[in-house]
Amino acid sequence: MTYKVLIVDDHVVVREGLKLLIETNENYKTIGEAGHGAEAIQLVNDLVPDIILMDLYMPVMSGMEAIRKLSVTHPKLPIIILTTYNEDQLLAEGFALGAKGYLLKDTSLQSLFHSMDTAMNGETLIGEDMMKRIRDYQDKRQHIKEKVQLSRMEIIILQAVARGTTSKDIAFDIGVSERTVKSRLTAIFNKLGVDSRTEAVAVAIESGLIHLNYNKL
Repeated sequence: MTYKVLIVDDHVVVREGLKLLIETNENYKTIGEAGHGAEAIQLVNDLVPDIILMDLYMPVMSGMEAIRKLSVTHPKLPIIILTTYNEDQLLAEGFALGAKGYLLKDTSLQSLFHSMDTAMNGETLIGEDMMKRIRDYQDKRQHIKEKVQLSRMEIIILQAVARGTTSKDIAFDIGVSERTVKSRLTAIFNKLGVDSRTEAVAVAIESGLIHLNYNKL
């Protein structure tokens, strides 16, 4: 039996390369390509693939958002994340949403097909090192969640900082003075035990206090 593969990646070169690699295995055949998550969802309905290779950071709709939606509409459709980002947050969230594998784009062809074979058997390929990383990430996230309480305004400000918005623009958007925004940021830094905006955003995302947008602009 030949399984139908849908490739989802915003880089044409990556999609073409994957197609060539998949052609070397008689058990798989590429039936479609998508450049973002929304297009992938449409092609799932039109082409009915047996398995998806999904990138994460893409325009219009991210791979993670597409996985989230497909986990509801097509819960039995196996999805393997194929990305350049080796981040604990992405790893944990991907498996939590039901992904059957998480591979980096520099993975070997043997590992790719092994992961695909495992997924088609209804199983999830996750090594002990990945399990440890997920547990450690979840423990850290839970610890910060229990320890840190941010007000609604602080969360709004931190979300804006994560988008790269300046204090002046944040103040204008939420109707307060720039001084108030800076004061709130200082309070956020103290609560999170950090010294900069970058650190604050990183810790808040890792702990689930705010959520990262995986869509590319």
